[in-house]
Amino acid sequence: MEFTAEQIAGLLGGKIEGDGEVKVSALSKIEEGEKGSLSFLSNLAYTNFIYDTDASVVILNHDTELTKAVKPTLTLIRVDDAYSCFAKLLEMYYQSKIAKTGIEQPSFIAETAQIGENCYVGAFAYIGENVKIGDNVKIYPHTYIGDNTTVGDNCTLFSGVKVYHDCVIGNNCTIHANTVIGSDGFGFAPNSENEYIKVPQIGNVILEDNVEIGANSCLDRATMGSTIIKKGAKLDNLVQIAHNVEIGQNCVLAGGSFVAGSSTLGKNVMMGGQAGVVGHLKIADNVKIAGQSGVGSSIKEEGKIVQGSPAFAVGDYQRSYVMFRGLRKLNDRVNTIERNLKEETK
Repeated sequence: MEFTAEQIAGLLGGKIEGDGEVKVSALSKIEEGEKGSLSFLSNLAYTNFIYDTDASVVILNHDTELTKAVKPTLTLIRVDDAYSCFAKLLEMYYQSKIAKTGIEQPSFIAETAQIGENCYVGAFAYIGENVKIGDNVKIYPHTYIGDNTTVGDNCTLFSGVKVYHDCVIGNNCTIHANTVIGSDGFGFAPNSENEYIKVPQIGNVILEDNVEIGANSCLDRATMGSTIIKKGAKLDNLVQIAHNVEIGQNCVLAGGSFVAGSSTLGKNVMMGGQAGVVGHLKIADNVKIAGQSGVGSSIKEEGKIVQGSPAFAVGDYQRSYVMFRGLRKLNDRVNTIERNLKEETK
């Protein structure tokens, strides 16, 4: 698709400096800009690139000062926030790339299933009994949606996603390839012979609105009740959420992190990559858990930052880290002192 600088400025409420009729059909980094591409400048560390870029249009802030002239082939669009404006254009570009409608064959849709308007169902998809699919939903090939599941409006389920029975997915959710929603929680009870008897997992998983789940993640269904991912939460690739967990509003969990059974994360919690929370804990709002940390007890203080395994206050961890990095040298010093004392006492 091709747009003029004037059309883009009108969409963003921006002010043009240069040729408003110049056309762009691609997006690029400012340092890699080519003729016919649109880029942006928000980080002032990249300002020098604007003087040499071959991009046709660059979006930048009203208050960004340029110390010399740009190429005459470059048109500038001044806006209040270049980063957010470019993100808006990226979203539009992304939506145009995945814009599909219709039902491909072969696919299976149960007679009792309800499919909304303007939906896409890819080849080899399976939609079970009594499933309810909202409007503008995209279900990519090889996706499975189990019986009695509800998917809200404007959702995208990429190839290979598996949603087990009785789950609920809200509006504007995105689930990336090969993620599993609603698999059995890890529930087993040992008997007198130390054999493990499976505890049936009869609950479900609920994703509230505006949730995004990365690829190859797994969200287990509750033993009873629901595993809940609250509004606006974002989970990266390879994230494990165990049964009866509650992830709070606008939480962000980086790749490889996990939350064990029945733990609750408050609002705006951030977990770094490969961080973990053991079961039956409560994590307060706005807590930050550094990557590869292991949280073994509840965190009651809002906004606390923890690190380490077991995790504790990040400042204490960093001071301790300086000390235990020097333990070998300290050991050598102690051995030297002991040898000197022995020689003095001879």
